[in-house]
Amino acid sequence: MESKEEAEWKLVAQMRSAVEAKDPAAKEVDDFMIRRFLRSRDLNLEKASDMFLKFLKWRRNAVPNGFISEAQIQNELSQNKLFIQGFSKKGSPISIAFPSKHYPSKRDMNELKNLVVYYLDKICARMPGNQEKLVAIVDFQGWGYSNCDIRGYLAGLDILQNYYPERLGKVFLIHVPSLFMRAWKIVYPYIDKNTRNKFIFVEDKNLRASLLEDIDEDQLPEIYGGKLKLMPH
Repeated sequence: MESKEEAEWKLVAQMRSAVEAKDPAAKEVDDFMIRRFLRSRDLNLEKASDMFLKFLKWRRNAVPNGFISEAQIQNELSQNKLFIQGFSKKGSPISIAFPSKHYPSKRDMNELKNLVVYYLDKICARMPGNQEKLVAIVDFQGWGYSNCDIRGYLAGLDILQNYYPERLGKVFLIHVPSLFMRAWKIVYPYIDKNTRNKFIFVEDKNLRASLLEDIDEDQLPEIYGGKLKLMPH
């Protein structure tokens, strides 16, 4: 009797044959990517193949050069609201975001989408060979109405869920003001059921202890009681 893992890899081979027949670009991706799309659709071959083919089409249109250059996102980068530093105990690269530095009145939606792709590509490239997931800390310290960007949040979520499936390990939401919960109620229904339990609201009193469960002290930023200095990108 074949193991669960053997059955999964057999499905990966079947899906590869199916998608390569429809889009030759599928030959350029590895089996792990195909497996992530399969897992995100509960190993449903038809749904996963459809999702993957849409991804290939999106990638050609959204990232025609194969990567997002810093020149395309200069305004977003200048705000220093996203960092990639350190690794979790499991080897996942860590992203730290500061939504209070984001102002929807000053943003261009296309540039914001490019920023999301730029950072997701960057953090995926940092993953060790045996690691497929990232950990994020989203720090809402100082967040207010002027920072609220429902359209921006949904656009980022759409990119993450549809084009980077099974990449999210955990998201620690910290220093969350009660005001934000109104925005959360709007965004929450759009979060995939498999993804919802990856969002963890952390109380201030448990902040350092909660983060240290997943992140060693030398990999945790100083501002959260660790020893790592935050450096601009």
